[in-house]
Amino acid sequence: MTSTQAPEAATKERETNGMDIQRIMSLLPHRYPFLMVDRIVHCEPGKTIKAYKNVSINEPFFQGHFPGLPVMPGVMIMEALAQAGGLMVIGDWTGEEVNDSIFLFTGMENVRFRQPVVPGDRLDMECCLLRRKMRLWKMSGKAYVGGKLAAEAELTAAIMRRKDIA
Repeated sequence: MTSTQAPEAATKERETNGMDIQRIMSLLPHRYPFLMVDRIVHCEPGKTIKAYKNVSINEPFFQGHFPGLPVMPGVMIMEALAQAGGLMVIGDWTGEEVNDSIFLFTGMENVRFRQPVVPGDRLDMECCLLRRKMRLWKMSGKAYVGGKLAAEAELTAAIMRRKDIA
């Protein structure tokens, strides 16, 4: 593939099964500094998703984790995976469904951190559905940096009506 072909391929990918940041923000209630997904590369709603986050030194958590040796906190990696998983579940919802519901992270199991994630890394995330029971979802999540596994977990979440939370 030549450099002139790459943008066309990327554009086609976005048009067919990806999501840009504007679509992501229309689906997720998160905003800076807690929006942890920059782009969806591929999504089969309710089945699987591939997404990424560009990790920047400007992330607020790097101020204290750790000064002089910035490492992305594991809980933030799990949050990024959970947001990707939420987008997998609600990827084809309409505006009304999104406005009436919220996807809440409810648990993590079998969490493993394999390598540090540092500023300048691109955190590639994959989530796939393991099972669903009514409003409860369980998914497998994996995060990679440079093709190497950085973290993995089984994540659970629930879809709640916003009016039932308050």
